[in-house]
Amino acid sequence: MKISERLEKLPPYLFAQIDKKIDDAKKRGIDIISLGIGDPDKPTLTNIVDKMAKAITEPKNHDYPPYQGTSDFRKASADWMKKRFDVELDYDNEVLALIGSKEGLAHVFFAFVDRDDIVLVPDPGYPVYKNATILAGGYAYNMPLLKENKFLPDFDKIPEDIAKKAKLMFLNYPNNPTGAVATLDFYKKAVEFAKKYDILICNDQAYCEMTYDNYKAPSILQVEGAKDIAIEFYSHSKSYNMTGWRLGFACGNKEAINALGIIKNNIDSGVFKAIQEAGIEAYNTPSEEIEKLNKMYQKRRDVAQSCLAELGWEIEPTLGTFYLWLPTPNKMSSSAFCEMVIEKTGVVLVPGLGYGQNGEGYFRIALTKEEDVLKEAFKRLKEANIRFQ
Repeated sequence: MKISERLEKLPPYLFAQIDKKIDDAKKRGIDIISLGIGDPDKPTLTNIVDKMAKAITEPKNHDYPPYQGTSDFRKASADWMKKRFDVELDYDNEVLALIGSKEGLAHVFFAFVDRDDIVLVPDPGYPVYKNATILAGGYAYNMPLLKENKFLPDFDKIPEDIAKKAKLMFLNYPNNPTGAVATLDFYKKAVEFAKKYDILICNDQAYCEMTYDNYKAPSILQVEGAKDIAIEFYSHSKSYNMTGWRLGFACGNKEAINALGIIKNNIDSGVFKAIQEAGIEAYNTPSEEIEKLNKMYQKRRDVAQSCLAELGWEIEPTLGTFYLWLPTPNKMSSSAFCEMVIEKTGVVLVPGLGYGQNGEGYFRIALTKEEDVLKEAFKRLKEANIRFQ
């Protein structure tokens, strides 16, 4: 039995590797504090669970769902986009339900990328962008996200011959893993660049509602003419603590949405209708509940940054996501540093190299633990004399 060449080209999936390291450490009796995977530690909001409990008992929800999502869910998603960003969408043609945004991101490649086509991917970036490019037979061209450019890609640095051949470009702000944020002016530049070279922008908005210090993330679809060349991917996972539910939606350019829908029609059978009803209820969550979650993460951010400052790390407060992106001490490799930390302290961090070559020399912290646990984690680093020097 021989696996396909495309699988042989794939690097090991980062979080599967982290899970293995955690298991190995536990077998050796190490007490683990995982600040690795970005999975909210609080339960799904009560109003959503209550809606699901009712919807799951209704026989009308037990048959196959519409492939593109129920009209009620698509309309509610379009209404949310109007309320949140003042973006008008035709829910019949410009909105598509997803089994989580990761699924949509992975499948969009098969709608647009042929063998050796170029895809512009952020580096460091969410591993799916590059890995799905490989699975589709394309070539991932890295757009470096550098500290000196506030972890935004510099479109002027992309060679013209690459830009002319590119089919897709992926953006993601608030950004995983760096926590960087973008402005509407940045999106205007992205739209101009994409129109010039006929590139479809895929804007990953998984963290758009997880923002702090009065920052509000914009939508690329707020830019005039963006719908000509852009689609956005939204997720219920982080905003409503629904990571296990697998629900999201894509919206924007109707030709791109239709193409993605054709791929999905041939691969999956849509989202369980009861989950879509719960997803509609999520949009009705009082804004105070979302603000309460964001204040909790903001407080954790402040606690973490205070503890890290005592250890020599000076970083600007992140305005979005629940991640901190930090340089390793003494220019140590990210993998070696994270392995040392778990061996000496039992604290799990994510090596930046797992997000791309420009992630080397960095590591990521997920603020998905209570404040006292975060303090304990940094106390362990202090006791092990792990500092930024």
